[in-house]
Amino acid sequence: MDMKKWFKDAKYGMMIHWGLYSLLAGEWKDQRCGNYAEWIQTRCRIPQIEYDKLATAFNPVYFDADEIVKFAKDCGMKYIVFTSKHHEGFAIYHSKVDSFNIVDATPFKRDVLGELSEACYKHGLKFGLYYSQDLDWHDQNGGGYLSGHIPCEGTAWCNDWDYPDNDKKDYDVCFRNKIYPQIEELVSNYGELCLFWFDVPMTLKKEHSQAIFDLVKKYQPDCLINSRLGNGAYDYVSLGDNEVPESIPDDEELKESMMNAFDGFKPSPYGLYETAATVNNSWGYCAWDQNWKSAKEIADIKHKLNNMGINYLLNVGPDGLGRIPAECRKILQNVAKYS
Repeated sequence: MDMKKWFKDAKYGMMIHWGLYSLLAGEWKDQRCGNYAEWIQTRCRIPQIEYDKLATAFNPVYFDADEIVKFAKDCGMKYIVFTSKHHEGFAIYHSKVDSFNIVDATPFKRDVLGELSEACYKHGLKFGLYYSQDLDWHDQNGGGYLSGHIPCEGTAWCNDWDYPDNDKKDYDVCFRNKIYPQIEELVSNYGELCLFWFDVPMTLKKEHSQAIFDLVKKYQPDCLINSRLGNGAYDYVSLGDNEVPESIPDDEELKESMMNAFDGFKPSPYGLYETAATVNNSWGYCAWDQNWKSAKEIADIKHKLNNMGINYLLNVGPDGLGRIPAECRKILQNVAKYS
């Protein structure tokens, strides 16, 4: 299948941020997480020994892959991008590389990634994966330790509360022992992937990005890779979070300084662009974040982006029991009325 043509025609997709952070719902011991609930571990500097205990309580009995995929389809979405591992380092699939995963570490013991893949195939939606290839707060050699001078949503990009000596950290070890082999699991075991959504390339060198790019293409030649893999190795451009540009520049040159930027335009080799966005403020579930966009506002953004040839990847954050918040569902159902 010509995945590039499919991507151009798709226009509208659902992103799903879901992990152990969903259990906390944006609050830890009366301390709120800031804008992004999925950053709560670093925002509140939760010790790993305490954060790991969340896995023993993670039992999302209301999670229904078939219902979620059908809901996305009914809302007019053409693809789903699911967080296989976010910065917390917890794999939401059955990883043989690291036991810190939804099957081995929780009472739930279901591979929801496999369930979503099957549901997408059943309902005719494409399936893609998000994977945090740089930041990993569960690994003492996880990335981000070179970027303390750059502001972030937490108190640090890396886990410097459990592992304070940044000078001893070596991302190569994390890459070799966890990142690369987990990506190989994902491209090998879950059927056709339309895209791979990587994020925040803070520490990756060019050889890391190229190794990941080549690995994905080895197993899934048609799978599209977004620009946040870093270092110029990509098929399509992810604009900034919630970014709605006025226009697409005509003659943009890829400069060394902008390769790993999280926002703005980069040249797209195939003319493919996408904006990932939230319905409220947070990507992960946050019970107190009620700053919802209206259905009309979302429809207007979608119309503007799609008219420029930019896909709109709209995020939902299920709660700790696996349910998409009722207000979010209502808004997404009403977007179609304005389309």
